[in-house]
Amino acid sequence: METIGVFNSAQGAETSGFRNLKRVYWNLEAPSLYEQSIARGETQIIQGGALLAETGVHTGRSPKDKFVVRDETTEDNVWWDNNGAITPGNFDTLLEDFLAHAEGKELFAQDLYGGAEPAYRVKARVFTEYAWHSLFIRNLLIRPDRGDLPGFAPDLTIIDLPSFKADPARHGCRSETVIAVNFARKIVLIGGSSYAGEMKKSVFTYLNYVLPPQNIMPMHCSANVGRDNDVALFFGLSGTGKTTLSADPNRILLGDDEHGWSPKGVFNFEGGCYAKMIRLSREAEPEIFATTERFGTVLENVIVDPITRIPDFDDASRTENTRGAYPLYFIPNASETGRAGIPKNIVMLTCDAFGVLPPIAKLTPAEAMYHFLSGYTAKVAGTEKGVKDPEATFSTCFGAPFMPRHPSVYGNLLRDLIGKHHVDCWLVNTGWTGGKFGVGRRMPIRVTRRLLTAALDGSLNRADFRRDPYFGFAVPTSVPGVEPHILYPVKTWQDKAAFAETAKRLVDMFKENFKRFEDHVDADVRAAAPQMSIAA
Repeated sequence: METIGVFNSAQGAETSGFRNLKRVYWNLEAPSLYEQSIARGETQIIQGGALLAETGVHTGRSPKDKFVVRDETTEDNVWWDNNGAITPGNFDTLLEDFLAHAEGKELFAQDLYGGAEPAYRVKARVFTEYAWHSLFIRNLLIRPDRGDLPGFAPDLTIIDLPSFKADPARHGCRSETVIAVNFARKIVLIGGSSYAGEMKKSVFTYLNYVLPPQNIMPMHCSANVGRDNDVALFFGLSGTGKTTLSADPNRILLGDDEHGWSPKGVFNFEGGCYAKMIRLSREAEPEIFATTERFGTVLENVIVDPITRIPDFDDASRTENTRGAYPLYFIPNASETGRAGIPKNIVMLTCDAFGVLPPIAKLTPAEAMYHFLSGYTAKVAGTEKGVKDPEATFSTCFGAPFMPRHPSVYGNLLRDLIGKHHVDCWLVNTGWTGGKFGVGRRMPIRVTRRLLTAALDGSLNRADFRRDPYFGFAVPTSVPGVEPHILYPVKTWQDKAAFAETAKRLVDMFKENFKRFEDHVDADVRAAAPQMSIAA
């Protein structure tokens, strides 16, 4: 087996079970990975210097094809209602078939860190079949100093072979696509999918399992910090604005997707960003747009002009989930350390396509836990096949697919941290106003930014608040620079009866969804459910 690059020769590919490999490229950097991926026909260079890849049939994650090994270590610790199970025997067979499939191939290996806080990071070794996957994960995780590579010994090994096709009968999975996680052996296998995001989310899943027993809160959130070291967290599902709103030119960006909260403060799990590119514009999001014109950025499934190679970010003909992966330092005001202090504000983002939530509301600690466990947003027509009207989506902890433990584990950790540090909590609607999707309009981003600025600088705490008659939380009655009526959702609707009907329907959805958590939370959290007043 030929080896190229710098690595720990005492911890080579054979320690992971590989045999008869043709070649392993170790810890290559962007220029070499560009050359390899283009020579193999995996990618093309577009105008500005970014690398463009297509992921084939899988343009997003495959959560139904993700499985956790069910053994004596996970039996009582994994939330099996949310996680598919695979037997140890099936996993062993799958691993052996992965290793056999890799024989004779050239693989790429990256040794990387998941976690900017040294005391809690995981050393991840990622073997990939594609060169561009190697660049992707190198962009997304934290790159060790080159001098540390000869002594690197992995805690977690990920093997990513898109050309491998699983056999459900033999491997105990659902289809030819499989993501199998073995927490005891610290191995993740990814086969049958070229979507690179599966790798990064596998690291997140692993940290979500190992950190809570250490009283470290893993979070699916973006984070930034102001000039006074005031840290803000932004929870939200895909499309709610985590990346956009955390990329604030007046604040330092810690990261756009995954963080931990330790006794020392907040730390980024990643060394890069994985931003949605659909409808990206230079005017609205200049910092993110600039990354698409840099050498080293990896774009996924973006449509480009075949002659000029200029991307069309408005074209969703391949997928709404077009993406860009780039190192964190491509953002001008990004943190060099990925670490900051204790949060002062927590923002929970929701894209309410029903158009009935206010643009901002202040939450009590109990309300914050209620909405954290609810994890509400809404799908809109056109983003998924068959979706014609807005559909409520409840993804607990704003990241259910990556949560191996029961949501109450994460909810209780967050509640205790909020209470201990007196953190201000906000619910922000980045969705619709003046009507549901198709009738109203998208919440103006200038309004969202103005309200967030007031929340983060503390001035919003001094506003007068009213109780929302449908959801019960506190809503400011006026904010300088924001049209007064937009703070009263019903005033933005022409059809008041339709508003009332829609709001009541969403309240019922919240209550129905939360029934599964009622036995796991205290009375004050149950009482934080939406309570319609007589006025409503």
